[in-house]
Amino acid sequence: MINLPSIPHSRAFVIGACLLFITFALVPTLSHSQEIEARTYSNTPIGINFLSAGVVQAKTNNYSLTSEVMSLTHIFDAGGQSGKLTLVLPYAQFSGSKIIGGRTVNASTEGLSDPLIKAAINLYGAPALTLDQFKDYQQDLIAGVSLAASVPWGKYDDNQLINVGANRWFIQPGLGVSKAVGPWRFELAGAGIFYTSNTDYMDGNSLSQNPVYSTQTHGIYYFQNTAWISVDATYFIGGQSYLNGNPISSSQENWRFGTTMSYPVNKHNSIRLSASTGAYSRTNNSYDLYGISWQYRFGGGL
Repeated sequence: MINLPSIPHSRAFVIGACLLFITFALVPTLSHSQEIEARTYSNTPIGINFLSAGVVQAKTNNYSLTSEVMSLTHIFDAGGQSGKLTLVLPYAQFSGSKIIGGRTVNASTEGLSDPLIKAAINLYGAPALTLDQFKDYQQDLIAGVSLAASVPWGKYDDNQLINVGANRWFIQPGLGVSKAVGPWRFELAGAGIFYTSNTDYMDGNSLSQNPVYSTQTHGIYYFQNTAWISVDATYFIGGQSYLNGNPISSSQENWRFGTTMSYPVNKHNSIRLSASTGAYSRTNNSYDLYGISWQYRFGGGL
């Protein structure tokens, strides 16, 4: 829900657009576009599955978005190289308030966010190996491609200004490389995010958005007990937004930096911590992001 105290409908409409795209700046970090994800292009024994559950929170000065996320990943043989397929199911709560034009605007909503399907297939340097075969594997250079897509099944009400579902599809093709140097892995990846339009925004209006192009890099250090820690950075640009064909936001240009750590509890369980922050934002939509998750490995001979 959103409380607009005695504001005319035309004024509320403009405010709604502004709030909506602040939300759009946050939501993708929890499930897709501006996430900083290390080890997308890595090798793992085929047949293994990863079940994860965690909580992620993004915060600005005025708004917070908390998402409980569950995901399931399966490692498979993709023409002799390893690949992985992931399904992500997020549930989100959004709340906040802001003074606009001398009036306080309060907003809150919660529900299922848009599910996400992701696939990553290595093309070179990551042969499909069983768990026993993988014991002798030594990484050198890995190159691969990826594809992610959101499914607009999240909670959406065309009478609400703020929603946790976007009521639109997107696809995100990407490619990347990973190079091993001793206990280090250095990754570089690029991607583009292409959106369909939301043609049912506030009684049939159309919201559209230009593609967002991003690059990210990671320096990952592996400890002897298979724990690892990464230092991460991402840059993304684009994403100008339109209401009925008229621009209502400028193009984004953001730098973000963060870190991720994964610690194994035993051969089946591990804990992951992550944090990132905005270092630069052309449109003043920087946010801080914190996450914790538990991961359970099974299958593949474990």
